[in-house]
Amino acid sequence: MAAAVLIQNLQKRYGDVHAVKDISLQVEPGQIFGLLGPNGAGKTTTIRCLCTLTAPDAGKIEVSGISVL
Repeated sequence: MAAAVLIQNLQKRYGDVHAVKDISLQVEPGQIFGLLGPNGAGKTTTIRCLCTLTAPDAGKIEVSGISVL
């Protein structure tokens, strides 16, 4: 069974600023997860990429085995 959410080597830059730098995670079906971190850690940018609101510069994102990129 495919992972519910799969993010591999996600990267997003805004000019010289690395908003997300090489994040990878895998959430299996039925799991509950959260993103925790300080302001500016890239939590919102990661979710925006997952929801296709922002295009990542590099990496792979799949939901239920289907690429969202």
